[in-house]
Amino acid sequence: MSHITHAQCLICGKTFEGESFEYVCPDHGNEGILDIQYDYNRIRESLSPEQLASNPDPSIWRYRPLLPVNSDSKVPALSIGGTPLYHFETLARDLGIRSFHLKDDGRLPTASFKDRASAIAAVKSVEKGAKIITTASTGNAAAALSGICASMGLPNIIFVPHSAPQAKIAQLLMFGSKVILVEGTYDDAFDLCLDAAAEHGWYNRNTGFNPYMSEGKKTCAFEICEQLDWQAPDVIAVSVGDGCIIGGIHKGLRELYHLGWIDTMPRLIGVQAQGSSYMADAWKNNENVIEKTAQAADTVADSISAGLPRDRIKALNAVTQTQGAYVTVSDDEILRAIPDLASRTGVFAEPAGAATWAGIQKAAKENLISVKESVVMINTGSGLKDVNSAMKAVELEQLPCFRIPPDITEVNRMIDKLR
Repeated sequence: MSHITHAQCLICGKTFEGESFEYVCPDHGNEGILDIQYDYNRIRESLSPEQLASNPDPSIWRYRPLLPVNSDSKVPALSIGGTPLYHFETLARDLGIRSFHLKDDGRLPTASFKDRASAIAAVKSVEKGAKIITTASTGNAAAALSGICASMGLPNIIFVPHSAPQAKIAQLLMFGSKVILVEGTYDDAFDLCLDAAAEHGWYNRNTGFNPYMSEGKKTCAFEICEQLDWQAPDVIAVSVGDGCIIGGIHKGLRELYHLGWIDTMPRLIGVQAQGSSYMADAWKNNENVIEKTAQAADTVADSISAGLPRDRIKALNAVTQTQGAYVTVSDDEILRAIPDLASRTGVFAEPAGAATWAGIQKAAKENLISVKESVVMINTGSGLKDVNSAMKAVELEQLPCFRIPPDITEVNRMIDKLR
């Protein structure tokens, strides 16, 4: 059995003992997102930083006592978690801060952060005896679920907007998923998936509806702090669409602090595209996100395009409760950040990941990060997920490419230009 004690509704505070809930608090329709709670005293008896140090398993399952899965549940064969945390002194100097690290979740099996949550969804669907698992996604969550299901032999049905990048759709088809392209927005796909899952009894992975998704995403916070020898950074920055990632990071940090494994709580900075700025607007204007209605979303960063962030309560709490901030960046800034980050770090990020780099630079200029602070940036996906956007960045930055015949004299003529 897992160490779950109960789940609590973030709107009304109603509690559900153990796992006596389906997905959300029924008193609020589909909006009653729950927060999973554990028996931390029992966890202390079975897990410690010292025990983790001697565990050779780099995957998220090293933290199994802190995850909502049974101790004997089968987990995916794919190695999910243990992504590198790079230290870049030159970027810290350029930003005018004490230190800068980059956590590269583009290195996960399906090349995005969403593998962490999808792994939990797949295991829970098996625990609950589901015959089919489903999700709605702009692409990354779908690809993550699709790949993990392929590794476990689990049938799945995926809803994605027809405008999703071709590379992400290709992943779904290669993994053998049943793919439904919805002629509408991500929000349309999300609602359609909810209806279909309810009608047919499929297990629903949807972010901001299935509370276990935060539990998978919090493992990134565990890894960051463990990789820094349990010295939590001052700031963690990540891009925000539906809000589940930043909410999950916050949950992980709170648990580490509660367990006494870290001494301070990092401030969280959420980065949004100007064309999809629901959370940033709500934070800036001190709005009630339970009542705030959807707003138009249009950005090149498809992974963070959400007219109505489904995990908006957790996403707002993550920033307000840590004295953090939201910043917004334009599509041009996002596109320019792709080659800028890649050429300075060797990390090729998709637009949603590059948005975080653009946001950190803006936060530093606006003094939202101080000179004495350490910063960790999370790259949420590989640039290979959206090559079309990368090529737009090439055009925008006018990055040169030289074509010549196979003749050394032609190379010699190009030397000055190459310099």
